[in-house]
Order: sequence, then C-alpha cells, then structure tokens
Amino acid sequence: MTGRKTILTALCVLAAAGAFIFATASSDRSSHLTHGSAQVRHTWLNDTLTNAMSDVEGLEGLDREMENFRKRWDLKGISLAVMRNDSLVYAKGYGWADKETGEEMTPGNILRMASVSKLITATGIMKLKEDGRLSLSDTVFGPEGILNDSAYTASIGRKKNYLQITVEDLLRHKGGFTCAYGDPMFSTRDIMRQFRLDEAPDQETLTRCVLKRPLGFAPGSWQRYSNFGYLLLSMIIEKVSGMPYERYIKENILEPAGCHDMHIAYNYYEERYPNEVRYYMHQGSEPCPVYDMSGDLVDKCYGGNDIRSLSGAGAWCGSPAELCRFVASIDGRPQIPDIISRESVAEMTEYFNPETYSLGWNDTRPDGEWTRTGTFSGTSALVKYFPDGECWIMIANTSTWRGPGLARYSGYLFKKCRERYGSLLPERDLFSLVPENRFRIELIPDVQFSGMPEYVLTSNSPDNIR
Repeated sequence: MTGRKTILTALCVLAAAGAFIFATASSDRSSHLTHGSAQVRHTWLNDTLTNAMSDVEGLEGLDREMENFRKRWDLKGISLAVMRNDSLVYAKGYGWADKETGEEMTPGNILRMASVSKLITATGIMKLKEDGRLSLSDTVFGPEGILNDSAYTASIGRKKNYLQITVEDLLRHKGGFTCAYGDPMFSTRDIMRQFRLDEAPDQETLTRCVLKRPLGFAPGSWQRYSNFGYLLLSMIIEKVSGMPYERYIKENILEPAGCHDMHIAYNYYEERYPNEVRYYMHQGSEPCPVYDMSGDLVDKCYGGNDIRSLSGAGAWCGSPAELCRFVASIDGRPQIPDIISRESVAEMTEYFNPETYSLGWNDTRPDGEWTRTGTFSGTSALVKYFPDGECWIMIANTSTWRGPGLARYSGYLFKKCRERYGSLLPERDLFSLVPENRFRIELIPDVQFSGMPEYVLTSNSPDNIR
C-alpha cells in the first residue's frame, strides 16, 4: 500500500513538473519537451477536430455539394471550415489528404494556402505600425528607406523612381513591379540564367537582381499584382523587428490569435510537416525541371518553384479551421479579441474603388464582404467573409487547369451552400473544444516494478497555467 501511494505521489509531482514545462514550451506543433521520463506536448485545435464532429443531421446535402465539387474539378482533397460570429460551427475534410498512403482529408490536416499568406503578412505590417515601428508612408529604398542596404542602393543605381516606393504601395500592389520579365518569385531558372548565378538565389540576391530592372510604372500611379512586393514586405518585417520573418509572425500575430499550427512550407514531399497533405497537379500536367537547375524533372508542385522562398508572399501552410481563428482576430467583432486595433481593421478593409487593392485582402466591398484568394501549383484557397459575420474557407490540395479561376467557382459554391444550408449549421463553437493552455503529459516511468504496467498519464487543464 505504501509503495503504491509513493508511486501515485510521484506521478502527481511529475504532472506538476510537466505543467511548469508546458508554460515555457515551444508552440510548434511538431516539437515537444522531454523532462526525465515525462514528455509534455501541446494539444491544439488541429489535434482535436475530426470529420465526425461535423456529421450533422440535415447537412448531408452540404456534404454532397462538396463531394460533387471535388469530383467535378478532379480535386484529390478539400478542407472546409465555416465560422459564424467568431464561432467555428463546421470543419470537415473531403477526399484524400494523401491518396497514396490512404490518408483521408480531415480538418486537422494543414495545407499550403498560397497568397492567403499575404493577409498574414499585411497584419504583421499593421502590428508594427501600431507599435510605432514603421509608418505606411515610409519609403522602402534609398538612404532614408527601410531597406537601405548599400547593395540594394547600388542595384537601383540612377533609377530614382525606386526611391518613391512606400510600404503602402507594396501592400496595395502599387510599387511599380510587373511581370514583364516573368514573375521573379516563379521564374528562378530564368533569373539564374540572366544574372549568371551558380545556385538558386536567396532573398537578398533575388532582390538585388530584380532591382537592376526598370520599374513598369511610377509607384503609386497604378497597380499590378506583385508577389515580389510582398516578399519585400516580409523583409521589411525582418528589418524593423530584428527577428526572422516566420518567428516574428508566429510570436506576434498567429499565436496571439490562437493559431499554433501554421508554418512556412517546404518544397518537397519528404520535407512536409507531420499532418501536412500531399499535393497534386491537374490531369495532363507534365513534369518540369526543378527550380534550382539541378537537372531533375519533378511535379511542378514539388520543386518546380521555390515555395519556401515566397515567405510572406505565399509560403504559409495551415488548416482552414485555424485560418478561421486568424480571421476572427482581425475582423473587428467582439466575440474573439482582435490582435490589431479597430482602426487597423478599418484601414485594412477600407473600400476605395474596384481598381484599388485592400491591405492584405484581394477585395473588400462597401457592404462588408471581404475576399482573399490563393493559388499556385498543387493549391487553391478561398477565404470569404460575409457581411452577416459568416466566414467560409476552403483549401484544396490539387491544381486545376483553371488556375486562379477556380476561386470564382468556389465562390459560387459558397453562395449556393449558404443559401441552402446556412440555416442548418449548428449553433456551437468548435474553438471551445481546446481551451487556452490545454496540455497533455505522457509519462513512462524509468523504473518498472514487477507486475506494474507502463503508465500513460493524460491531463488537460484549461485554467491553472498562464
């Protein structure tokens, strides 16, 4: 009896120690801490959600609509999340996360979100603005600019219009950058040939190369969608914050928003995160040379472009459910506290005219409908925020021949499903399934007594760790 009491006491002590460890643990889902024999791991939203949670009576028709859409466009898998007034009411996967391994899509899988990443980057800029670290009117290049490195100034040379580019110009795709020479974020091989590079350029080398080219128009006078402009914004975040871009965004934007399983994606299948999907090209697509000119032929979604180098322009991956949580933190509604001020929310969503991009969003309408899309090889994403407080997010792990055009059809799908099934969505909040500071302790004693099983202790504490 005394021995058993001692063992139970030891378990309690280790559980308390694990609670302390949790308070200082990294929030990266793929990491964990080990303290002696006690292994402490976070449990986040993506660990908790299952397809069965959204098997709701009356919504069988919604499931059919999603499956029909998936099959019509030959999408291997899609993930859908629906939020209403900052409450997650529906989250479900359809098809395959990885068909080759037989893994079905679930709401806990993470997917590349392509240019939806720009919304995250724009929020990072607004946070630095609120903290007094920069102004949207700050110039980007030149002696007084944020990116005032001498190498960039040398590349610009006498092209004085570069010195007019402001942070806001980059946010609104008005920096003067065009794709006259191809999109620099998706033409690495051409840049290597043109500038006689021996290896794929890093961000600084790519920037020096692009700055040697003339601008396509005077900054601020027109707009042209620019992935490169958002790479520059990522570099601005690094320069102003003094932190690597991904680390700054995680610590100051995503984690405060309750998003703990978003990451900058890698290029190859073998480098994927533990719960990341496999990506697929559309039928009929041909292998292409790998981006670094090493000579290999690859599926375009796995090495045709340097996805990771996109950084804040398009490299984030995450689940639609956590994306809903992020949107809830920048929408101005009171149910979930925003991570930026009401003034910043208004600035990001202000409508000017159909020809002016919003800050981070593709489009914000006067009636309060906001849209953010994302597309590249192996990925298609759509975020729709509606005036009634409903937000629908869908990401596919497959390209289509329509490319960015698929977003329009996804928007039609959202409209139809809202009309037919919106009133049937349950009144609940799946976000609340994972209270703040939930943790799990797994304990395997170092010393095994005769006749004793190995113990696995699981503890979930929503309250007592801050």
